[in-house]
Amino acid sequence: MNFIIGAFKPACIVSITFSDGKSRKQVPLKKDNGQTIMVPLFQSQETIAGKISVEPIAGKKVEHNGIKVELLGQIEMYFDRGNFYDFTSLVRELDVPGEIYERKKYPFEFSSVEMPYETYSGSNVRLRYILKVTVSRGYAGSIVEYQDFVVWNYTPPPPINNSIKMEVGIEDCLHIEFEYNKGKYHLKDVIVGKIYFLLVRIKLKNMDLEIRRRESTGSGANTHIETETLAKFELMDGAPVRGESIPIRLFLSPYELTPTHRNINNKFSVKYYLNLVLVDEEDRRYFKQQEITMYRLQDTS
Repeated sequence: MNFIIGAFKPACIVSITFSDGKSRKQVPLKKDNGQTIMVPLFQSQETIAGKISVEPIAGKKVEHNGIKVELLGQIEMYFDRGNFYDFTSLVRELDVPGEIYERKKYPFEFSSVEMPYETYSGSNVRLRYILKVTVSRGYAGSIVEYQDFVVWNYTPPPPINNSIKMEVGIEDCLHIEFEYNKGKYHLKDVIVGKIYFLLVRIKLKNMDLEIRRRESTGSGANTHIETETLAKFELMDGAPVRGESIPIRLFLSPYELTPTHRNINNKFSVKYYLNLVLVDEEDRRYFKQQEITMYRLQDTS
């Protein structure tokens, strides 16, 4: 991806290419302007290498005070736009001060980079990884070029993954038990479970299962929580009777889920919940919520 960037008029074209760009998997990334682009996918401890090309506009020389490339991991809070918290910052100096008369290529390499957090774009926070090239030019205005890439980190299946069993009771009116086959799910998993009606003295008309994402940003008194319903799955339409059981089978792959993020760099958390919603004939709503853990399983297909 090439951009012509300068203070007032274009001085040179800066482009960034990855050494394995043609063979590496590409995934979609949504930009600030809402446009979706395809960018390379990496995981923690991988080496990120490639070439940077600096090409003066025809017939013009580029005087500079040095050229560098930075690999940055950044967290941006949307209420504090423009301020980035760098949790990863690596620098490679590419050239000493001088002049460029024709296209010049600079190889770069960041070996076994620790990238502990996944790329994330939420309601109020964004975590991203970028390569940033700076051609320093002092009073003439530095030329800066960015290249995004995405990081996913995979987790093996948990050795212990207990089922979830819970009871819901409303005085002497309603008593149900519900069971989910496990408490930890990968992003393409299937939620399997069952609802048992032990006592029904309320006229229920329907029951839904929702997947909710809760994103919390900030800390203390400045904590902001945003809850989003990602999926709504109808389990029942009509009144159940005592002794009835209703199976649950909810496929997760159609939904835009992320792994659970717990206290990322003391800036934000992302948690997921299964929310059981019962509605009676007078439109009163009853809820029972259960937290689940989401993780990314490596696709071996």
